[in-house]
Amino acid sequence: MAPEQPPTGPARKKGSGLSGKRILWTVAALVALIIVNVIKDPSFLSIGINHGALNGPLIDVLRNSAPFLLIAVGMTLVVSTAGIDLSVGAVMAVGGAVAMQFLSGAGQGLGSAILAIGLSLVVCAAVGAFNGAWVSLVGLQPFITTLIMMLAGRGIAKVITDGQNVAATNPYVDRMATGSILGIPTAWIFASLLVVLIYVLTRRTALGTQIESVGLNREAARMAGIRPKAILFSVYVISGVLAGAAGLFAVGNVMRVEPTATGLTYEMDAILAVVIGGTSLLGGKFSLSGAYLGALIISLLEETIVWLGIPNAATPAFKAMIVILVCVLQSDLMHKVFARRKRAENGGGKTEKSAAQSTKEALA
Repeated sequence: MAPEQPPTGPARKKGSGLSGKRILWTVAALVALIIVNVIKDPSFLSIGINHGALNGPLIDVLRNSAPFLLIAVGMTLVVSTAGIDLSVGAVMAVGGAVAMQFLSGAGQGLGSAILAIGLSLVVCAAVGAFNGAWVSLVGLQPFITTLIMMLAGRGIAKVITDGQNVAATNPYVDRMATGSILGIPTAWIFASLLVVLIYVLTRRTALGTQIESVGLNREAARMAGIRPKAILFSVYVISGVLAGAAGLFAVGNVMRVEPTATGLTYEMDAILAVVIGGTSLLGGKFSLSGAYLGALIISLLEETIVWLGIPNAATPAFKAMIVILVCVLQSDLMHKVFARRKRAENGGGKTEKSAAQSTKEALA
């Protein structure tokens, strides 16, 4: 008897899956944001050299993108299983608290840095395992599970630091977050290498297909020989580890952790990066390259807000406006509108359809 094929899930509507066009829209949004900044001040593209390291607004975007890149990739894997991880910001605080608390009483050598990083990642993996166990073994809803951890994680970080902001000094951790290699920010290099590692893990093995299969149809995946519980558990552990690494970059940038502020609202930025990258919140197919670009857009948005002098009170509204615009451009409706207009333009003697007509047909 021939073995069953891995499930592909229910057929999706044309244009609803990940495609090159969606990635192109994400790239276009990235370029558009850069153009807006250049119009405001052409020096936005300027890159200088200071003590052997490149510096400038775009370099700052790359350096500051490291935490966003990591949590966006972790969130993408979780979302592709039709789940959500609202605890990534709190896990960042936990990871940062473990590292800073350890370093505050340890030496400044390389060994202390390695131990602090390792201990931080192990603790964050345990937090991810906690989420994964409740979701995969107990069957609790991911939203509820990770919402609880989002609140509890802050409490854990406070317990670790005795409710205080903790500062530490270690040249190796500091260099990891703020240094450079051949002028390029080390934070961006290390984060990108971790993303490449996750890409190899999910796209050069069967893991990626299994994750997508679980997200599309969990029961069909089980019947095909895939272990949905193991897959669910794994993605939450991976998300926890990546959030912990993001926390290390966040606190390493200032060598200080604030349990109530470190990683605050980062869970929303991670979700936005996933959506901008074209991965459906309903689960199924995912795009790590899309999440990577989405994270860069979030980082660029942060820099744009500062560059344009937008008041802090208006920051959430500005970010929401940009994200909504990108999501609308990526939507199935807009894809249908553009496709129908293109067909109309290639229709020869046929009357060209107006945008309004195309929109009406797409809604029908």
